[in-house]
Amino acid sequence: MDQIAEIKSCVRVAIPVNIALGVVNLLVAIESHLALYGILWFVASLSVNLVRIWLCYLPAPSVDQAAERQPPLLSLSGQRYLIWTGALLSGIVWAFIPILCAGYTAPQTLFYLTVVCGVTAGAVTHGTPDARTPLSFILPALASVVLCLLVAGGFERDCIAFTVIVYMVALTRSSIRAEITFKAFSRAKNEATTNAAALADAHARSLEVIDIMRYRATHDDLTGLLNRLGFLTEIEECIRDTQAAYCLMFVDLDGFKAVNDVYGHRKGDQVLIEVARRLQAHISGEARLARMGGDEFAIFFPVTTSHQATDLAQAAISAISVPIDGVDTGALGASIGIVTSQSADTADMLACADEALYAAKNGGRNCFHVFDGALRDRLQMRRDLERDLLRHLEDGHLEIWFQPIFAVGRALPDTVEALLRWHHPQHGWISPEKLVRLAAINGQAEPLLRFVLDRVGRLLLTLDREGLKDIKVAMNVSPREMAQLPVDVIILEHFAALGLSPRLLDVEITEETTLKIEAVRHKIQTLTKAGVTISLDDFGVGFSSLEALRHRSINRIKIDRSFVSDITRSPEDQHLVAAVIDYGRKFGIEVVVEGIEAEDDRAMIQKLGGRLLQGYYLGRPMEKSALLQSLRLCLADPSNQN
Repeated sequence: MDQIAEIKSCVRVAIPVNIALGVVNLLVAIESHLALYGILWFVASLSVNLVRIWLCYLPAPSVDQAAERQPPLLSLSGQRYLIWTGALLSGIVWAFIPILCAGYTAPQTLFYLTVVCGVTAGAVTHGTPDARTPLSFILPALASVVLCLLVAGGFERDCIAFTVIVYMVALTRSSIRAEITFKAFSRAKNEATTNAAALADAHARSLEVIDIMRYRATHDDLTGLLNRLGFLTEIEECIRDTQAAYCLMFVDLDGFKAVNDVYGHRKGDQVLIEVARRLQAHISGEARLARMGGDEFAIFFPVTTSHQATDLAQAAISAISVPIDGVDTGALGASIGIVTSQSADTADMLACADEALYAAKNGGRNCFHVFDGALRDRLQMRRDLERDLLRHLEDGHLEIWFQPIFAVGRALPDTVEALLRWHHPQHGWISPEKLVRLAAINGQAEPLLRFVLDRVGRLLLTLDREGLKDIKVAMNVSPREMAQLPVDVIILEHFAALGLSPRLLDVEITEETTLKIEAVRHKIQTLTKAGVTISLDDFGVGFSSLEALRHRSINRIKIDRSFVSDITRSPEDQHLVAAVIDYGRKFGIEVVVEGIEAEDDRAMIQKLGGRLLQGYYLGRPMEKSALLQSLRLCLADPSNQN
């Protein structure tokens, strides 16, 4: 009875899809000037499906009624037979699809093949309780495809026919396995229901379920290790009950993403299981091992000797580095962060271990790092910065400095680039990269972007009052900001509120900005249409330089300073820079060369055809007041009036 009820439920779900696809087939047939055939086929399909729907709503006999004598068609076996027959008739109707596409030789062949393969796959998906129901439907439909393709002939059609045969076999196997699984599940459920009749047994089973749920809540399904919740619960209990020293290790796999990408997620899961087994083999009975998520593991254990933690870390790295069957020998490694403490503050130990792991990963693959005083200072620094960023952003401690970009032959800058500066009272100058990363982590990316945009707008208004209307201002937008914030709306609304032309703005993005994402591409196109210049910063150091240039929204590229630092002595760098400049000239893209640190650099770049230059030799980053003073002096010099 469970089976017939589930069969009806699945068929009720599948038939609306069948009808909807039938409507689409009818529309395509009408579009192909085969309206009569399409209507006849659709009427036949719809008629069969309506009968099948009626069959699904026939009441199933109860247990008592099933024991009594029933009319053959109303019994369980009779209803099951009618459902099979309905599925077979529907499959036969679908087997006549070839009349709508000249036996799969018309231009619509790809469409109908796709629909037939899709509807048969759907039938299997919704036919898990009984293999005969989906098989009654899919076999006529797919057999018709194979027959028509073989009759049509040709190498490609023969190959497709063979593929459909393989597909049919796979669907048949899936249907049979699904039925077996359903029957096993149904049998187990019925047995459990029967056994639950006794109160004591029901109580015992409920306790068992609770234990299972508690286990699953605290353990990783894949490896069977503790998960993050279970791990934190256990180490908190250990720390609370004793004053002994404990060691916490974070183990992060190096190269695991590549394993997933190259070998697939199934192999990746096997690798995680094997890594868990190897780590388990190297820890003592008092240690706790957990999979914290993804490819990160954690180990917690009491420390008894001074070298115990480092010895275990080295053993773990060696064990993980041993080749795994089916995975490239050099593909996998591990980085480990270690902290040893008697502190009862679990959160502090986790933060320290994470900081040590970060340091280990920066040191290269297959190494470990022990949390020490230097890392403690760095951790404290990050906490201070995270705490103070928003307050300093609001009270003006953050600054924007400006560095000019000069066109050859002009004394006044073509563009000035806005650069973030933060001088923290305790930790001194903070790099823009760290500042942007902190803002993103703390959810302050948009306030930071608006702060920079406000200072850029103020400078442009000042330049306008000074009679310097042609100087653009450039600002950097990080990949995270471009992907997650409505950058185009924020910029254009701000410029509109100030009455400024977007043509005065240059937005610099890096190669890491994913132009393949539709939302990002749309934002950049919106800015470009409004007149904003889009510059590709640090060109040449990423993995997608030429790919990025294929997008027409890029107006300007900035050659990274690494290509200029040794350009007077490196013919290779000279050729590369010259090639990029020539590429820009041919495709109408402006090229800015960064890193001009000496007269020799300037002369060489100019010789190679560079027109826009930036670097300390030409102008260092400076505060707004210093920039304006420099521009006024330049305007006052009679030799610069032309």
